[in-house]
Amino acid sequence: MNKNILCAGALLGCQLFLAAQIHAEDLYSEKTYRPLASDKRAHLPGDAITIMIYENSSASTTAGTNVQRTTNIGLQASMDQHSHQAAAGTNSSFDGGGTVQRSDNLLAQITVTVEKVAPNGDLWIKGEQLVEINSDKQKIKVEGRIRTLDISDTNTVPSNRIADAKISYLGDGDLASHQKPGWLSKFFTWAGL
Repeated sequence: MNKNILCAGALLGCQLFLAAQIHAEDLYSEKTYRPLASDKRAHLPGDAITIMIYENSSASTTAGTNVQRTTNIGLQASMDQHSHQAAAGTNSSFDGGGTVQRSDNLLAQITVTVEKVAPNGDLWIKGEQLVEINSDKQKIKVEGRIRTLDISDTNTVPSNRIADAKISYLGDGDLASHQKPGWLSKFFTWAGL
């Protein structure tokens, strides 16, 4: 019986010794936990979110100038019965004006990545998309800050809800190069002709 008590005591001592050495981590992490019934909205760095770009802008400027200047100088002298008169005058006028009108419309969808989460819960997003069709390249870049309240059930955000938004649309290729004036037109414009 002493032998059984001694074995049980040794076994208990080994278990206590090993239990003090073992460290277990919890499977639950508050930062990454998503319940099974939760929605799939982006809220962590690395999550994807779709931006619906609906941008319309228009501007119009009109300027007009009207300048007129008249200068007259006269001189009259008389001596003994002779009278001399001289007069000089200048007249100049300028009338000019111009109008500039511009209208732009951009409709696109781009999926971007959450870069970081701000202390107030806002998401900093960034992403770009490159589309190439027949040697014409079109690049859309979007970055900015969005509120989690503005994310829809389908994990999308309209572009007008992006704070500090930087949206760029650049084209390169045959179509873009034909929309620019040629070197001869640039020369005549530079020369003022």
